[in-house]
Amino acid sequence: IGDGLYNVVLSGDVKFEKTWLFNPANNKFPRAETFMTESTYGGRDDYSFTREEATQTLIDVINRTRDRGGSVLIPVFAVGRSQEVMIVLEDAMRSGKIPQMDVYLDGMIMEATAIHAAYPEYLNKELREAIMVRKENPFLSPIFRKVETKEQREDIAENPESKIVLATSGMMNGGPVMEYFKAWSSNPKHTLVFVGYQADGTLGKKIQSGASEVTLSDEGRNVTYPIKMDVETAEGFSGHSTKKQLLAYIATMQPKPKRILVNHGDNGKTAEFARLVRQRFNIEAYALKNLETIRLL
Repeated sequence: IGDGLYNVVLSGDVKFEKTWLFNPANNKFPRAETFMTESTYGGRDDYSFTREEATQTLIDVINRTRDRGGSVLIPVFAVGRSQEVMIVLEDAMRSGKIPQMDVYLDGMIMEATAIHAAYPEYLNKELREAIMVRKENPFLSPIFRKVETKEQREDIAENPESKIVLATSGMMNGGPVMEYFKAWSSNPKHTLVFVGYQADGTLGKKIQSGASEVTLSDEGRNVTYPIKMDVETAEGFSGHSTKKQLLAYIATMQPKPKRILVNHGDNGKTAEFARLVRQRFNIEAYALKNLETIRLL
């Protein structure tokens, strides 16, 4: 602002640890008078699981589901979350932790994955070296199959062989994931696994919270679908930082900002995290309200 006299850093969703895809988020800047941070997991009672816990949970769920002859449906966001789950699945099958089976990618997943694979220099060190040096691209594994037509989707849903389906949207507010859910929801052999944050008011949140049935529109009419399939959550895949990571990001940020604006948090978490920042760092911190205006200068 003002030819660089005042600089605002907007974090968006920030992950301040190494992930399956990327190195920790950058927190070194030429200038930073104000920093706006998310606070998704910034609440007092928030606990975030590790990548190892997330991986083991997903492996256990897939093995249990396959043992009873079912398939696994994973609602995903096309960018980021899909690729992390793909890396975990490829590694688990290659190492024998889960048996070989088809992994179907439905939605814009393959297109987003192609962008990741085309620019490996932006990925973390291990993944970058695997793709660029050893020519081992996990995204090109033959286990992954792209779904392109409605007919293909129907065939996959009706096929009795155990399989894994990654489909958008991540919070089940529409998208191809709904077609698989409608086909499999009443069958206790199958499993629905959430690997991403489910916001209040979304269908995913309703199902994750234990709904026994949901009413959905199907070709212009309302149809009630009983939920008898297993519903699980693999915590630890989130693209958001834990409270500890957010505090570490601020603590090691260079230069130190004069003001911190807190947003992107539910149920008072923004105000709670802003108070914590003020106490911990003695920096001005505000929890933004909808439509609120903040004067920076």
